[in-house]
Amino acid sequence: MPSEAVTVPNPLPDDAKTQSLRQDHALHPHPDRVQDADFRAHPDFFDARDLVQVKYEMLRRARTQAQPVTDIARTFGLSRPVFYKAARAFDRDGLPGLLPERPGPRGPHKFTPELAAFLASERRRDPTARPAELARRVEQALHIQVHPRSIARHLQAGDKKNTP
Repeated sequence: MPSEAVTVPNPLPDDAKTQSLRQDHALHPHPDRVQDADFRAHPDFFDARDLVQVKYEMLRRARTQAQPVTDIARTFGLSRPVFYKAARAFDRDGLPGLLPERPGPRGPHKFTPELAAFLASERRRDPTARPAELARRVEQALHIQVHPRSIARHLQAGDKKNTP
């Protein structure tokens, strides 16, 4: 007997602000858990969907009221580790520290020193080798796939360093 699909209602409106917050990775994962009185009394200004605003208000509350961190974090629908991470980021960078980090790798993770040395060696051996050819050689010699455009960017960065 086939089972029917169960539709779970989306608790968040799919308006432009929600879409923008989602795109910028600043959408609070549990806005319904924000129990702060200001967010409940003034939803036109205090938006529980806005994770940056929620974190800021959480930190402000912690610094202006003597309450346990656990209680404050819970009031804003967040955990103690999130509170402490936000506090460190805010102390280090101010409000920009509360902005979400870009997801994904933080740099050219395939460009190891071994790969850079191999490319330098290949360029010395054959200065006219194009990135696509170098990518093929890298795959044959090192058994890793690197996109030719990544190789071209690496070579351009090297050229900039060597230019007076």
